[in-house]
Amino acid sequence: MTQRTHSYYTATLNQETDYPTLQGTHRVDVVIIGGGFTGVATAVELAEKGLKVAIVESHKIGWGATGRNGGQVTGSLSGDEAMRKQMRRTLGEQVDDFIWHLRWRGHQIIEQRVQRYAIDCDLRHGHLHAAYKPSHLDGLKRDYDEALRRGMGSEVSLLDRSQVRDILQSDLYHGAIKNTRNMHLHPLNLCLGEARAAHSLGALIFEHSEVLQIVHGQRPAVITAQGRIDADQVMLAGDVYHKLEPARLKGKIFPAMGGIVTTAPLGDLARQLNPENLAVYDCRFVLDYYRMTADGRLLFGGGANYSGKDSRDIAAELRPCIEATFPALKGVQIDYQWSCAMGIVINRIPQLGKLSDNVWYCQGYSGHGIATSHIMGEIMAQAITGQLQHFDTFAACPHIRVPLGDKLGNPMLAAGMWYYQMLERLR
Repeated sequence: MTQRTHSYYTATLNQETDYPTLQGTHRVDVVIIGGGFTGVATAVELAEKGLKVAIVESHKIGWGATGRNGGQVTGSLSGDEAMRKQMRRTLGEQVDDFIWHLRWRGHQIIEQRVQRYAIDCDLRHGHLHAAYKPSHLDGLKRDYDEALRRGMGSEVSLLDRSQVRDILQSDLYHGAIKNTRNMHLHPLNLCLGEARAAHSLGALIFEHSEVLQIVHGQRPAVITAQGRIDADQVMLAGDVYHKLEPARLKGKIFPAMGGIVTTAPLGDLARQLNPENLAVYDCRFVLDYYRMTADGRLLFGGGANYSGKDSRDIAAELRPCIEATFPALKGVQIDYQWSCAMGIVINRIPQLGKLSDNVWYCQGYSGHGIATSHIMGEIMAQAITGQLQHFDTFAACPHIRVPLGDKLGNPMLAAGMWYYQMLERLR
């Protein structure tokens, strides 16, 4: 059986999962394929509404990007400009308000869920969006002004270079927005806590149970090697980690491999480097992101491999970035390194749709998955129970489908990222 990747998150699990393999035949209202944030968050929403739910996961709950990411919960939306353009057709002048609300809804869901189910996931508030170059400052000022206009004056501050230096022992940045609504946390412990919440509400959870087929029809079902679940409705929430339904989904989402490392515990140095315990990412299109863990390590991620293959020495790649950010960490010991496959969508808008009358899918957060997956979980649960307004808004967005799937899509992504990096260097 596939075990979890060797990562800081796996090493600091509150409690490992031990859900059974699917065997025999079961009957539920909704069966969800995929035990990451999208599937688990949707299951909690549906179970809270009183539906009988099952989650079927090929590996372990939280095995994929859900349990391997940077742990930052921010109001950034990948594809927000494309959303604004496309959704204006259906929302009209309400589109800006819709997108603004979307930015922060995930924070509310996560905070409420952590409190309601007493989930220990090292949740902390505080974040810096940092200007890597002077040319980034204008964009930060526009974002800051919008936050003020939207009533966030008590939660955001626009900092100049010296003010950033006061709260982060790095000379790398030219300014930043400090945001105390944004959060950081231990994503794997969050997901496993939410899975326990769903299970406590009656959800069935199966691990090491790869779905081989979705049966469409009046009574849909999912079939694994040893079992079957019949349901009224099926939801496919496997993101980039499955190959199901290729006739409809192949060529719509592509894997990009991100790398993350975690240092040895830094002791008092952790507080000296980052006294307010802020998560940080910069303004570049391909950015660095980092934060301190609960036990005082630096967790640092950056770059991406858009070939869809993962053959990098992540520690060797990221060490120069760490040392450029924090010279005091020159030569620091790196205890963990791992990769994270992110589901990238060409236009960066999450893909919500239906494969048949009662088979749904939801995927594609393009590196912004913690908050967005919880928002989409709420939208999908609403749609499955008959409230289609928000689902229809996303489902109406056209998406590029690349012929030949990953064989052509990943080279296109790589070329596109190269183009944006070249533009970045010219700014």
